[in-house]
Amino acid sequence: MANPLYDALFAPHEGRGTPFLHLADGTIITHADFLEQVSQMANALSALGVVPGDRVAVHVEKSPEALALYTACVKSGAVFLPLNTAYTLAELSYFVEDSGAALFLCDPFELNAVTDIAKATGAILHSLGAKGDGTFMDLARVQLTHSDVAERKADDLAALLYTSGTTGRSKGAMLTQANLLSNAQALVEAWQFTDRDVLLHALPIFHTHGLFVATNTLLLAGGSMIFLPKFDLGTVLRLMPQATTMMGVPTFYTRLLDDARFTAEIARHMRLFISGSAPLLAETHIQFEQRTGHRILERYGMTETNMNTSNPYNGERRAGTVGFALPGVEVKICDPETGAMLPQGEIGVLEVRGPNVFKGYWNMPEKTREELREDGFFITGDLALIDADGYVQIVGRGKDLIISGGYNIYPKEIELFLDTQPGVRESAVIGAPHSDFGESVVAVLVPQAGMSLDLDAIKDAVRENLAGFKRPRVIDVMDDLPRNTMGKVQKNQLRERYAGVFQS
Repeated sequence: MANPLYDALFAPHEGRGTPFLHLADGTIITHADFLEQVSQMANALSALGVVPGDRVAVHVEKSPEALALYTACVKSGAVFLPLNTAYTLAELSYFVEDSGAALFLCDPFELNAVTDIAKATGAILHSLGAKGDGTFMDLARVQLTHSDVAERKADDLAALLYTSGTTGRSKGAMLTQANLLSNAQALVEAWQFTDRDVLLHALPIFHTHGLFVATNTLLLAGGSMIFLPKFDLGTVLRLMPQATTMMGVPTFYTRLLDDARFTAEIARHMRLFISGSAPLLAETHIQFEQRTGHRILERYGMTETNMNTSNPYNGERRAGTVGFALPGVEVKICDPETGAMLPQGEIGVLEVRGPNVFKGYWNMPEKTREELREDGFFITGDLALIDADGYVQIVGRGKDLIISGGYNIYPKEIELFLDTQPGVRESAVIGAPHSDFGESVVAVLVPQAGMSLDLDAIKDAVRENLAGFKRPRVIDVMDDLPRNTMGKVQKNQLRERYAGVFQS
């Protein structure tokens, strides 16, 4: 039976005793061992009644077993729904309910806390721990080590990834088998990955960067990964000499540069450093090249599209740009009001088209029509220009998007929550420059007339209801928000005011 994603990424490795995952403790998991566990998990999914097209919501820590679960979903035809480990119970409840997940997998320590979510949504609840423990693993271990591959078409959903929206309601981006496979094929070509590559993988796998960009690309190329639970500076420095490539967010690179142990000798065996998920400062480019002789390759993507553009592997990797469109991908700059294509060098909204572009938003046909044109171009909302040499430059972000530590944060979602707090008349949320995270969140509150705000109570509510990366690090109070003559809040003035709030 045909299953494009499994057939291309996983089937070629069945029965192979070649290294796939190198763990921090020296353990090596071969392709064959990994795929035997995948079969057991696929059989466990079937035993639980999961059928092709069912959504499997996953809120677990990074582990080889978590990666095997993604693969088992591909093999069994289920739709993989990874959820940020920082999400609160309120956020998890929305995702599980909105997706109609048939199965909800959490960490063992969360079982009691999320039981009500499972009951309310009708999802089957099981656990999967970072050490290979949990009720789902108990079920998987008694299954056969071979399983059938579910038949899937290129246009069938493989994953559902939620991305915040400007309305405050998170949107589920529907990614097909063809979306994921085509992007892996383009990246193998663009970044020249082969079966000799060893990728230093310290990214989370609930995000498109670590799960699809890194993992799918290495699987297609036939390489292996040093698979770390998180970015730990000492561990990364210790294991880098065994790697050939690394994918990271700018924070990874600034933290490496801040440590004197990071030397050209440690990076000597590396052929490629890739950065994404947030803009990389020009000074980081310069310092990294001076320290190691390597020029970081910066690229640009989104949850809805995976990767769209990349600086060249061979050629000038230009700081401040995200390079050129990947093979098979088209990009253009358009007038945000009319949608008309703008001349080269003018700033407008970046639109992209290609086999990587998602199918639409889950249960949101109107939002899909707003952002995905009939001709296949996706309106990214990012402001950009294409320079005289063809390099794409992201010069601003529409919708006031904040990117902190590689995570996308939409202010409107936070503002809607803050506006419900006692005594708050209105709020404005912005990003301010942060040396480590790129940006961090600042919230400005305006109290109702004659009222004073209990900031401690508001901060407690924020901690209870918002994921850590969304929480404002600074909450300030103003009598009124700056506005233009049309009444629109002038966030540019707030950004100027708080530009140095995180500077030491």
